[in-house]
Amino acid sequence: MPNDRITQHHLRPDTTHATRWSLLFVIAFGLLLGFAFQGTRGLWSPDEGRYTVAALQMLDTGNYLAPAYSPDEVNFSKPPTTYWVIAASMKVFGRNTWAVRIPYALAFLLTLLVLHAMGRRLMPEKPWLPSVVYGCAAAPFLAGNIVSTDAFLTLCEALAMLGFLCAAFDENERGRKRYVMLMWLGWGLAFLTKGPPGLMPLLAVIPFIVRRDGWRGLGRFFPLGGIVLFLLVGLSWYLVVVLRYAGLLDYFLHQEVYNRVFTAAHKRNAGWFGWIKIYLPVLAIGLLPWWPAMGRVIRRWASAERWSAKGSPNVELFLALWFLVPFVVFCLVQSRLPLYMLPLFVPLALLLALELRDRFDLRQRKQQLLLAAWVVVLLAAKGIAAYDWHSVNDNRQAAAELRAATPVERYQAIVFVENTAVGYTIEEATPWGLRLYLGKVIYGIPWLAPHGGEALCHALHNEGRALVVIDPDLGPKAIEPALAQCPGKVTELGTWRKDVLKLVEL
Repeated sequence: MPNDRITQHHLRPDTTHATRWSLLFVIAFGLLLGFAFQGTRGLWSPDEGRYTVAALQMLDTGNYLAPAYSPDEVNFSKPPTTYWVIAASMKVFGRNTWAVRIPYALAFLLTLLVLHAMGRRLMPEKPWLPSVVYGCAAAPFLAGNIVSTDAFLTLCEALAMLGFLCAAFDENERGRKRYVMLMWLGWGLAFLTKGPPGLMPLLAVIPFIVRRDGWRGLGRFFPLGGIVLFLLVGLSWYLVVVLRYAGLLDYFLHQEVYNRVFTAAHKRNAGWFGWIKIYLPVLAIGLLPWWPAMGRVIRRWASAERWSAKGSPNVELFLALWFLVPFVVFCLVQSRLPLYMLPLFVPLALLLALELRDRFDLRQRKQQLLLAAWVVVLLAAKGIAAYDWHSVNDNRQAAAELRAATPVERYQAIVFVENTAVGYTIEEATPWGLRLYLGKVIYGIPWLAPHGGEALCHALHNEGRALVVIDPDLGPKAIEPALAQCPGKVTELGTWRKDVLKLVEL
């Protein structure tokens, strides 16, 4: 059946073809790709260390409301879901890299299962195909090993869009209401994971429904119960912290919304052409090995006839909007990072699966061998990154160097003093992941800030015995006046990666 004739009738689930083996295959496939070498690679700065140290701070203090890097530095740049999940995993599996990364393998597996559920709606004869396309694509596979918010966001958005897909093409009124509630639960979880970007696919849902059912049709997808569920799940934490922490609402609106959308304040590839440098390579390399199929999809959808065709909007239009509308918004927004594209690989996987369903058949030995060979390539890349790629940003390697260079039993914390007045630089430059490997509280001090000296003394008084790591551009003499204000025993320990080391015992 040609792809352009997929309509509501063909989206009904067909349990005759959704065989049990396909679900078991997807589970085994996800377990293999998700868990192989998963915790072998150390944490890399800056992001992986930041998320991990915030989870550790929650475990050590019992404060699960306010994410923080250290006792002196809260961090509300992201909602708490990612920190909660990592903290829960470390609570169960111990404080190690495997425990940090296990939730990402589970998120990868669960996303494959959501895609399998979508596959039962779109192509009941091959419900496993969207999961295989997504799991084998380079970007989702590699992102499943990176500590960030994006893997969880992708899962939450996929869950919401599964609810929408089922509700939009279900003729049963009771079933549709249930799926709409699932959709709003997914939006609530997405908002609690990353804030407003979690609602990006809604920008595709609204025009699709309006074109198909008119403006009145939106009412079925915005029921009071769904909105209340979204508010309870997605906004409760925001309400509590805004009431508890003065000035936080202004921070959310100005720093996390306005600056990210309209300014280059976050120094994340802003400008008119920043999206070309960041997003196009991610899409190009991340879609390996599906380039030929993607080329056919692009050629078909680039035709004027496709867009001018009359009739009821079908699922391919919905999938195209799901990708294109958020992609355009991401290109316009001035804060851009590669992993922002990860959620868009879900609609791409579904579009590619529709294109491949008459071409890809796992009963053929040749295609079995090609799939197995590509899985070996993916796992080899993950293994090489774990064992042979010695990045200077590897916090585990940095911890081993510090352990060899300093008497770690003599200090309780590590204080990094940086030659900057900007808090964002501290977030990026400090190897927060050292806390996982050394068991020491980590502080980052922007020395050129108005209260840099006071912040240093406060950290030293908090801990009593600390290793002070001084930016070489700053020089050790710069902090001597501050140390004189909080007198104690100071021992010179040489240098580490050109940074000057001082052991301070109050």
